[in-house]
Amino acid sequence: MTLTTTAVLVPLLPFLGAVAGLLLGRRAPGFVRPLAVLPTLAAAVLAVDVAVGQGTGPATDVATELTPTGSIPIDLALHLDGFAVLIAVLVGVVATCVQLYSTGYLRNDPRYASYAALVSLFTSAMLLVVYTGDLMLLLVGWEVMGICSYFLVGHYWETEAARAASLKAFLVTKLGDVPFLFGIFALAADAGTFRITGILGTVASGGLDHPTLIALLLLAGVAGKSAQFPLHTWLPDAMAGPTPVSALIHAATMVAAGIYVVARLLPVFAASAAALVVMAVMAALTMVGSGLAALAQDDIKRVLAYSTVGQLGYMLGALAVGDRGAAVFHLISHGAFKALLFLGAGVIIHAAGTNSLAAMSRMSGLARRIPDAYWTMTVALLALAAIPPFAGFFSKEAVLGAAEHAATGAAHGIPGAAGWTVLISGLLTALLTAAYATRLWLRAFRGKGVEAPDHGRQPVVMNAVLWALFVPTVALGLAAPLLPAWFDGRSLAPTLTTSVLGTGIALVGGLVTYAAWRHTTVLAARTPIGAVVAAPDAGPEAAEETAIATHAPVYGDNAGAADPADPGRLLLGPLQPHAAVGFHLDAVYSALFVRPVRAAATLVRFLDRAVVDTYVSGAGAAPRWLGAAVRRAQTGNVQTYLGALLAGSLVLAVAAVLVATGTGA
Repeated sequence: MTLTTTAVLVPLLPFLGAVAGLLLGRRAPGFVRPLAVLPTLAAAVLAVDVAVGQGTGPATDVATELTPTGSIPIDLALHLDGFAVLIAVLVGVVATCVQLYSTGYLRNDPRYASYAALVSLFTSAMLLVVYTGDLMLLLVGWEVMGICSYFLVGHYWETEAARAASLKAFLVTKLGDVPFLFGIFALAADAGTFRITGILGTVASGGLDHPTLIALLLLAGVAGKSAQFPLHTWLPDAMAGPTPVSALIHAATMVAAGIYVVARLLPVFAASAAALVVMAVMAALTMVGSGLAALAQDDIKRVLAYSTVGQLGYMLGALAVGDRGAAVFHLISHGAFKALLFLGAGVIIHAAGTNSLAAMSRMSGLARRIPDAYWTMTVALLALAAIPPFAGFFSKEAVLGAAEHAATGAAHGIPGAAGWTVLISGLLTALLTAAYATRLWLRAFRGKGVEAPDHGRQPVVMNAVLWALFVPTVALGLAAPLLPAWFDGRSLAPTLTTSVLGTGIALVGGLVTYAAWRHTTVLAARTPIGAVVAAPDAGPEAAEETAIATHAPVYGDNAGAADPADPGRLLLGPLQPHAAVGFHLDAVYSALFVRPVRAAATLVRFLDRAVVDTYVSGAGAAPRWLGAAVRRAQTGNVQTYLGALLAGSLVLAVAAVLVATGTGA
């Protein structure tokens, strides 16, 4: 097969697997798991083959006109370069791991067939976004991912949390997709084409008339899809879905799509200094805010969700300083260790016997009971905290090095303000990341909570997937010297200054958190249980339900009580309750949007009932009353009819005489 034919099969195979899974899921349940795993595995193998075939050579572009539009044509276009082929490998590998893992995690789920088909469709849509060379086809994959996330996040639709989370994810991302669509149209209008290569050629020749407007419109869509401030609020709530879905969304699809689009169209953003500064500020607020919020969460998946938001902020920050190589390197590195962390959290949840809740305040003895998850997650958390020699260190230092390069004015065309913003916020986020990673490890594996019942050993496939992802988490950093040839040629090697600062700050964050944990553990041992119990009559199940609904920590058998052994409370101080609820951004949205919309709906309902319905009812009542009056005259009595006829005739005769008399006079 040719390279282009192989590349076409990469997104096509998961799509065909999804269709077959939906059609045969109930009729032939024995085929569900093979249809879930094999097409995705084949797509991953073919993606590797495409990457090897494309290599570091010039980009491959193939296109054919899809349909004549009368103005700007829409093409079936394929664009393969180093960025595209490596990200496609990431998507294929993570999706295969998720499908394999799900065969064990959801082995008794009655809706597994539809779940697996939607995961395959999700994978196909992301691969379409990665490989396509036309923005309209990219938009198709972009929107298909949105609807897949809606169904997958709401997989446990029996629970209110899942229903609300799926709807919130859909609406918030659509809020960003509307300006994103207008941005695509404006970009195509300026460039005269939807083809990415044509657009970049127009930018290079200075033919883009409205770069700032276009960049900001596109950035709104990226903020929604990639969960950047202020449209990031859907991602932590999306943890109500199955844990493998969380791994897929956070590591290789959906949120990665926005970063990839900015990387692909970076010259468009770089054409506007204002857009780069806005991007840098957005990244800075996202990084720092999510780091503080992660330090206050009690549920493991919500900690990891806010962690994803912050790491995506690093990627957006690298793009804001003009280094898409560093951004994509961190995207690939993060995809490996974040998939491992989420799937490890799934092992924890499986061991606890719950669907989605993994409250750290209730954990005890996990290091002994789930050793595979313990060791692999320990290394993944070190990678997240950017501790050498793990993958996260090299990719994060590439971002910080790019920011330092821009801050010193060495990056041509990049505002120094953007460089300093990303550098300072990136270093502060490194401190916070190490702090919440250390806190998660201590509380999950060294906690003294109420030990959950032992639900037996996890399926072998779940632990096997963890070890498979362990390999790139450890070794991917070694690829840093090789990647520049696949990207823009810029070095991704760590610089001395940022390496020392970043690693030193991370170590400080970890050590301070450990000291705080030791301190709070001693205090907790001395604190009477009655002093921390907030709801003495609440049982464990009620505690968990309340915790999910309010995002409050769970301590002992009580929801909403302050856990005295939580080092996050000591580190955050008065910020802790605000950080736990995402700094009340949902409340702000409720005040600005939800309440006015509800008030307007109430007014419209009143006007509809009191005004419109009154006119409609009146229009129907008048003929009804007239009909009732006429109906009374229809008695069926012949004598009555004759009497009425005689009376009428008499009246007419008298009237005729009067008229005649008046005329004669």
